[in-house]
Amino acid sequence: MNDQAATRQAPTSKPRPKKGPKKGEGQWGLGYSEPLNANEQQKKDDNPLNVKQRIIDIYAQRGFDSIDPADLRGRFRWYGLYTQRRPGLDGGKTGALEAEELDDRYFMMRVRSDGQLLDAEQLRTLGGIGTDFARTTADITDRSNIQYHWIDIVDVPAIWDRLEAVGLSTEEACGDSPRGMLGSPVAGVAKDEIIDATPALLEINRRRSGNPDYANLPRKFKTSVSGHPSLDAAPEINDVSFVGVEHPELGPGFDLWVGGALSTNPFLAARMGVWIPIDEVADAWEGVISIFRDYGYRRLRSRARLKFLVKDWGIERFREVLETEYLHRELLDNPSPERATRNGDHIGVHEQKDGKFYIGAAPTVGRINGAVLTGLGDIVESYDVAGVRLTAYQKLVMIGVDGDKVEDVVAALDRIGLQARPSVWRRSTMACTGLEFCKLAIVDTKQRAHDLIDELERRFPDLDTPITVNVNGCPNSCARTQVADIGLKGQLVMDEDGNQVEGFQVHLGGGIGLTAELGRKLRAHKVTSKELDDYVTNVVRAYLDQRQDDESFAAWVAHADEEFLRGEKALEAI
Repeated sequence: MNDQAATRQAPTSKPRPKKGPKKGEGQWGLGYSEPLNANEQQKKDDNPLNVKQRIIDIYAQRGFDSIDPADLRGRFRWYGLYTQRRPGLDGGKTGALEAEELDDRYFMMRVRSDGQLLDAEQLRTLGGIGTDFARTTADITDRSNIQYHWIDIVDVPAIWDRLEAVGLSTEEACGDSPRGMLGSPVAGVAKDEIIDATPALLEINRRRSGNPDYANLPRKFKTSVSGHPSLDAAPEINDVSFVGVEHPELGPGFDLWVGGALSTNPFLAARMGVWIPIDEVADAWEGVISIFRDYGYRRLRSRARLKFLVKDWGIERFREVLETEYLHRELLDNPSPERATRNGDHIGVHEQKDGKFYIGAAPTVGRINGAVLTGLGDIVESYDVAGVRLTAYQKLVMIGVDGDKVEDVVAALDRIGLQARPSVWRRSTMACTGLEFCKLAIVDTKQRAHDLIDELERRFPDLDTPITVNVNGCPNSCARTQVADIGLKGQLVMDEDGNQVEGFQVHLGGGIGLTAELGRKLRAHKVTSKELDDYVTNVVRAYLDQRQDDESFAAWVAHADEEFLRGEKALEAI
């Protein structure tokens, strides 16, 4: 372990408690510095950021079989690398096989964007990596990352060289670290923006990059920073979020929300109700992440997220500790925003405050490829566009399009499979990686969601209201199952003949932004993958028949009879 990493193993300012359990929850700030599980031991043995040089010097030279298991299934994540699922393993094998039996010899790789405006060179670089090293694959994730598959360890240094040449990185895209950060895709250009958060996001990322102080956290740590009133960076479900607000005397600044996360124990973020000026946002971020590092629970991985600490402490105590132990100053009170002002996906054509336009476009459930990314770079250059930002909804936004070029750019996007005027279904459906590549998945997601969209477009071609559908391959909620109008959590279910088949548990009426609610889970209600098209159709038809005026889907779910939510109404002729 290097000296720099060792300095952050445990704060020394507080003595070990004289009373209480010897191990507690493994909180450094209370003196519990000894590792309590294998993950904590790995991080103590060696700063995970050190693995980069071993990849370059050893593993890329000697190949997959030379990789130390502690690096392979642990520290590699700090550089955005996970082994992908070995082909041919069905969902029933996910919990039945050991990790090494599930591992393929290829990797998934995530590249951070952190709210950057990607120019033509960066987009072409990303496209070239997909084409040259990833069997053409590329996805846009709901954390504004680019995700590749089929990466060979021998190619990783060459990929890093290409990324670093254009200011991009995989560093801490995964792992117990501050992962890729969400920003507003229309920062600095939207007419209705409260404040441009770009300087704060850049400063936070500068303080994070390569910093061993934040490289050993209890678990993952997710950040959202946006000054747009649509809450377009998903602040409700991030560990720390800075949300644009107006102070009646001091003007625009940021509220602070903490402890949001989903998975098997979902929590929407607690709102602190404060006003922070833009030049103090990075200080507040360092305070929150330091609380997590020092007081976060390290004994059980299942309780190691910040949400559990916030729930146990309460927002008042959390604020007190932040102010007294880390910021050494009090924060100003200011009301939190109650809800978003509009849909925050930014799909479509919108005028900017400088008279130019931004265009939000939708790939299908985030799936693109190397050629699409290269094509985006060509469009940016050909039409003299400022660049492209990725969104928190597996979409992208093209910034700085001249008014007389808008329709040409829309047509050019459409030619490479990106729709600026998509159907409601294509616009509002997300899906995680699923069984195709993910070792945790139980069911197929990307293709199943694609097929569902095609069928719903046929059955409801003129739907006049957004209905979000989120398809997830396991309980971890990477595709935000609990905060969708229709959330589908993959699992194995029994069909009518008693066979175990792919299916979904259903969550209804959830949302973030315009609707800040966790979805309603129907007791003992499962839908097979084969039945999914008809189930969604029945529920949507019931909603359209029963809604009152402009009532949203989530509002209807709150009072609808359960027989309609279960899709038990007979399917009408299609």
